[in-house]
Amino acid sequence: MEPVIQMPADAVRIIEKLEQAGYEAYAVGGCVRDSVLGREPEDWDITTSASPEQVKAIFPRTIDTGIEHGTVTVMEHHVGYEVTTYRVDGRYEDGRHPSSVTFTRNLDEDLLRRDFTINAMAYNPHTGLVDRYDGMGDLARKCIRCVGVPEERFAEDALRILRALRFASQLGFEIEEHTLAAMKKLAPRLEAVSAERVRVELVKLLAGEHPELMITAYETGATSIVLPEWDVMMETEQKNPHHLYGVGVHTVKTLLAMHEEPAYLAADEHERMVYDMTMLLHDAGKPESRTTDKHGKQHFKGHPKASAEIARKVLRRLKFDNETTDLVTALVLYHDCRFDLVKAVDYPKAVRHLVSKIGKDRMKYLFTIQRADIRGQHPDYFEVSMREVDRFEREFERILEKEQCVSIRDLAVDGKVLISLGYQTGPELGEALKRLLEVVLDNPEANTRETLMRYATEWLAAE
Repeated sequence: MEPVIQMPADAVRIIEKLEQAGYEAYAVGGCVRDSVLGREPEDWDITTSASPEQVKAIFPRTIDTGIEHGTVTVMEHHVGYEVTTYRVDGRYEDGRHPSSVTFTRNLDEDLLRRDFTINAMAYNPHTGLVDRYDGMGDLARKCIRCVGVPEERFAEDALRILRALRFASQLGFEIEEHTLAAMKKLAPRLEAVSAERVRVELVKLLAGEHPELMITAYETGATSIVLPEWDVMMETEQKNPHHLYGVGVHTVKTLLAMHEEPAYLAADEHERMVYDMTMLLHDAGKPESRTTDKHGKQHFKGHPKASAEIARKVLRRLKFDNETTDLVTALVLYHDCRFDLVKAVDYPKAVRHLVSKIGKDRMKYLFTIQRADIRGQHPDYFEVSMREVDRFEREFERILEKEQCVSIRDLAVDGKVLISLGYQTGPELGEALKRLLEVVLDNPEANTRETLMRYATEWLAAE
């Protein structure tokens, strides 16, 4: 039974205008796939027999987004619709871009160049579905399969290897055996793929419903090229009472746990990326930190710092923005910080000092990260560990309720006040503010203008 696809009115109107001008036009690719699956398409792409110049002649508002490859963006009610001419790609000499593009009047030739059967379907609201490569069958079978010969598709663009993994994660599909074999064979070609393109696919894979596809990424050899740190994690065991799994499988368990956390489910796209990348890299330093005692028990002392260093290196290599890199690195560094509190004589004071180091704004991530981490460990320690996190969070909430100072900007005095007392701008001023913060972290009641000015005056007189 052919599916009935509900298209946006503007997308239908674009197709109708092209047809009225004597051309063919279809919605194509991911929007068709997602519609059949009952998912909301992110955007609607249209393929047509009209040339880019002919498309531009029909529509008053267009943008030349990729005109050399036949793509024109048609603007309708402030929404862009990519309209691409049927085309046949030439040889992919660099493993990424076709050396030439030839426009064609044949839809079948255009569909043949696409990556997977589930992305090679076209739909016209008047004539229905065009499915030359059994994409509908593969959707029913929950199967990721290349169009045509898998080796040819991956040789054209090795990024398709990561795209196969990403779609499998997002959709919960299996990768067809010949497609999987070709991925393993051609994984070394990922060397030619840019870091930016790798980043996009990795983020989408992790955000999918099945981040355990990171294990398949390891098995195909893909991560040995784009994320060799992951291979080392997959190959590092953890002989420790707190763990049932090696570092890699533990990490996958924490990713799965993270996706069930209420804070993750309520998060926006960027926040989810922060959570996912933190979980992926939170134990990246364990392989180099591992030691074994005389009883055969393995320890990973100092691994948060080592993990943070690796996380920053990975995030920079994959061209993440500086803000995301700094945030994820900090969260990796402090993901185990609750252990610093267990033996504290003055628990509230210890929490204040810790929050001051981490940053108040980053704490909303930290408790969720710690809970997901615990859920990937041995269940015998689950209850005790969760109580530690709950206590930590309750104390942080008290800090917020009492509006206690945990940063220099929360002090009752600022640099201008200290300058008026005789402090010089520069290192002397900065050091004085840090000392005042330490006073207030030890004793929140000291955060008054009068008290802090007295301390500052006494220090200045003692110099």
